[in-house]
Amino acid sequence: MPPETPAPPGDDERLRRWRLVLGAPASEATVRLDARDLALDGVLGQLYDADQDRSGGLGGSSPKVARWLGDIRAYFPAGVVQVMQRDALERLGLTRMLLEPELLAAVEPDVHLAATLLTLSRSLPTRTRETAREVVRAVVRDVERRLKDRLVEAVQGALHRAGRGKRPRSAADIDWDRTIRKNLANWDGQRRRLVPARFEAFGRRQGRLKDVILAIDQSGSMAASVVYAGIFGAVLASLPALRTRVVAFDTEVVDLSDLLTDPVELLFGTQLGGGTDIDRALRYCDALVTRPADTVMVLVTDLFEGGDPDALVARARSLVARGVTLVCLLALTDTGAPGYDHRLASRMAAVGVPTFACTPDHFAPLLAAALARHDLARWAASVGIYAAR
Repeated sequence: MPPETPAPPGDDERLRRWRLVLGAPASEATVRLDARDLALDGVLGQLYDADQDRSGGLGGSSPKVARWLGDIRAYFPAGVVQVMQRDALERLGLTRMLLEPELLAAVEPDVHLAATLLTLSRSLPTRTRETAREVVRAVVRDVERRLKDRLVEAVQGALHRAGRGKRPRSAADIDWDRTIRKNLANWDGQRRRLVPARFEAFGRRQGRLKDVILAIDQSGSMAASVVYAGIFGAVLASLPALRTRVVAFDTEVVDLSDLLTDPVELLFGTQLGGGTDIDRALRYCDALVTRPADTVMVLVTDLFEGGDPDALVARARSLVARGVTLVCLLALTDTGAPGYDHRLASRMAAVGVPTFACTPDHFAPLLAAALARHDLARWAASVGIYAAR
């Protein structure tokens, strides 16, 4: 039998479709839009409304553009997304910016602009792709200039400070917790102070290799976090005392570890936008763990799970029980103020996964604390970071 022909849409559905096609000027018509339709209408309006700001892809609005480029994947199939991205290149001024060096020179490359270009990478005309790479390369150089040395120093310090020494060579070598405990008998009640008879020091460990796994949510809302996390992953991979893996995920999982020698190639290996299956990503990362007690896993995600949240929490609990140091970063951005699933964040914290947002400046001391197996919730509180409970 031939397949049944779908019934033609009713009057209400036809009005709904025309309302979405025509946009806000048609809102006087009696058309009811549900919450999803209103969100879809907003996504269309940002690109196609006649009175929009045609330079929306530049400067301070770049974060909104990056988020929008991710949002359209939630509402439209791949073919339509490609058409809308090509329209965005023209309407938001990005193609002209990439083709005209004098215009590009007037725009300060930043993380959000890099995220926008990465999101559009598969839609960029061939003649503009190298220019886009130069912009991303400039952003990588700037982030490395500001943060690379700090990250390397913090990690190396954490790896070297370990056992029990007796002669600290500097204040940084003093193990204050052990010094206080060892000298409690030397409390001077009259002066109300502790007078240490001897300072305890961290020992120097003979380079025991540590494993670091970065699992990065590449959905549209995480665009800036992807850029920072990718660059940090490349820096960590350059340290011989670490074995670093970088995994990007949406509803699929892509292992980018082979690209760690070139952070620009690594970033262009991501595909910003799309859905999210965090449990699937953790399942993949779980299979990478061979030495749980020497593994730090950093999950960078806002926890808006499109998969099974119960399975995600169970897997996180299992990783912690095996001895993996697992931390969830809700964002890795300059503002450190994410939107995230509060309920799922609380559930992750409840099974022993410290869960909080983090600025790029805080990432180095965070990783150092994780490598040293310190209490990360206490560390977050000590630097004024709000952690989910």
